[in-house]
Amino acid sequence: MKILFVKLSSIGDVIHTLPALAAVRRALPDAEISWAVEQSSAEILRGNTLIDHLIELDTRSLRGGKIIEEILFGIGRQIKEIRRFDYDVALDFQGLFKSAAIARLSKAGRSYGFSKDALREPASRFLLTKTVETPEKIHVVRKNLSLAEKALNIEVPAADFEFPVFTDEAHRAEAEKIVAETGPDFAILNPAGGWVTKLWPAARFGALADRLWEENGLVSVVSVGPNETELAEKVRQNSRTKKIVPAQTSLKGFYELARRARVYVGGDTGPTHLAVAAGAPIVGIFGPTEWWRNGSPDPRDVAIERTDIGCRVDCHRRTCGNWICLDISVETVFEAVRKRVESRESRVESPRLDL
Repeated sequence: MKILFVKLSSIGDVIHTLPALAAVRRALPDAEISWAVEQSSAEILRGNTLIDHLIELDTRSLRGGKIIEEILFGIGRQIKEIRRFDYDVALDFQGLFKSAAIARLSKAGRSYGFSKDALREPASRFLLTKTVETPEKIHVVRKNLSLAEKALNIEVPAADFEFPVFTDEAHRAEAEKIVAETGPDFAILNPAGGWVTKLWPAARFGALADRLWEENGLVSVVSVGPNETELAEKVRQNSRTKKIVPAQTSLKGFYELARRARVYVGGDTGPTHLAVAAGAPIVGIFGPTEWWRNGSPDPRDVAIERTDIGCRVDCHRRTCGNWICLDISVETVFEAVRKRVESRESRVESPRLDL
């Protein structure tokens, strides 16, 4: 059987689809699996031996509310690479017009996606052969597994999900260089995020780093991207102890670093999801988005969310004039870290911290 995965972006969304890839490969070991992804989100998939053909696209020109005819025309210019393989089934894990159009134009014998209520762009379902129902309020990993399960009639895991990420010696060397500076006892703090409304204040990360050093002996690695150095510097400036190591790594270098961390603290952003994939103990600080959907599926990991404010329900705002959902104290986050570190070696579920 020849299967096409369509999950174009973003980094976190691609990571959330990896357990479906692992489940399909385990259930159908002889299947020929292709994956269509945007070039900007392809790094985490490169070198993945569970994928037979990685098809890197550039769909940036298809953004901006274009009508379906323009989307189809734009994809048509890139379709030659996709059509190199004669697919039996295409699975649209993205739920957009452009992803459904790719599944349709791939000429797969059957194309599956989510039902109307589970789609980001509901009308995209008309481009698919069939849609599948998924339970309401389901974690996105389980949602993707459900699509693979129902479309391919396979068994999928209910827990202990596999996140197949393949690294090499260069990525491990990136991590070891940082660990040589911090020692084995370190935390990863990630003050960054794609939306400003997802950001816990950088100054509080600096104060958190002090608590982690003074009470747990943990050096804080502040992990940021190339355009976020000012954010890392703000964390350092607000730390008394300066037990902080700024770090910029490749995605897979970060994955290897997260595998070695005592704990990771961050919001709803790509590195958090990659840290989950790496098996790091997680403390997630979530504002306008939901932990039950995007957070860690490991019951030992800790979610810090403000459930005491009505405006947070179905929020997802990228800007906000009443930005209180991340008004969370350093003490609250430190307490969550303490509990998560204590539960690291056990299978005991960590308590949820609703504020």
